[in-house]
Amino acid sequence: MELSIDTKTILGLQLPTDPRWVDLAALSLEEILTDHAFCEQKAATTCISIIQRYSELEKLVIELSPIVTEEWGHFRLVLAELHKRGLQLGKQRKDEYVNALFDFQQKGGSREGRLLDQLLTMALIEARSCERFKRLSEGLTDPGLQKFYRRFMESEAGHYTLFIALAENYIDKKIVRNRWKEWLLFESSVITNLSVRGDRIH
Repeated sequence: MELSIDTKTILGLQLPTDPRWVDLAALSLEEILTDHAFCEQKAATTCISIIQRYSELEKLVIELSPIVTEEWGHFRLVLAELHKRGLQLGKQRKDEYVNALFDFQQKGGSREGRLLDQLLTMALIEARSCERFKRLSEGLTDPGLQKFYRRFMESEAGHYTLFIALAENYIDKKIVRNRWKEWLLFESSVITNLSVRGDRIH
């Protein structure tokens, strides 16, 4: 069954990716695959960190544990794709997009509020990754990479909804939705101010 991803109505993202990004990415396959690999690795380690920090939340631990395995499996898939194409895993680079999101997280306040922002940060990263993978699956001319990125697109869509659902499991839904709107507006400002580069996923 085909999975239709609409940037605005399904993911909630306020701004679509600049169309030039896919063309630039096509010219920088080694760099984009390297960055993708490290994005998957960081997703796995962030889930581990959340589990460690909130180990008393049984449902969170149960739901995120397989995500750790899946994200690490994604890292291995991207690594295999690099090797298949005779490309090398490069150096991890500073992620300006993710760092900007981290800066927006609550640093003080309640434990519940910090949990909410950590889960919404992950939801937003997954949503933007899903949107970017959709662009790659439709915009790249290589049929193998089109299929490769459609698979990732579908996975990220499921992860996005999981993080939202976990937030709503532990925190009042109205609070979650109101904070999510703030996150979406902030993310659009981050995207607006970042330069369009084809050597990175975000």
